[in-house]
Amino acid sequence: QVQLVESGGGLVQAGGSLRLSCAASGSIFSINVMGWYRRAPGNQRELVATVTSGGSTNYADSVKGRFTISRDNAKKMVYLQMNSLKPEDTAVYYCNADVTTTWPERYLGVWGQGTLVTVSS
Repeated sequence: QVQLVESGGGLVQAGGSLRLSCAASGSIFSINVMGWYRRAPGNQRELVATVTSGGSTNYADSVKGRFTISRDNAKKMVYLQMNSLKPEDTAVYYCNADVTTTWPERYLGVWGQGTLVTVSS
């Protein structure tokens, strides 16, 4: 009913940049918080950044000053601009959205399938 599809991952050298995109589709009435999480090899999934429908943002300390999250409410999309990438940023990045569906109204936490970001040293 509701899908999130990420794009923009890939291989980049340390110090480089990538921009991730995530598109939401389906029976969506509204989206509250949208965010990006990541899971590095051998680690648990962790928060990278979130943004509310009003534009308030929150970042993990490890990415502050390097990553910027933004969203386009009309297009139901969220973006993650990643600059000054480090090898430790290597992970699968997942998009997440808190969705209110159209009738019958439900509240869902939806995840994308993930996109791999690899930063070489």
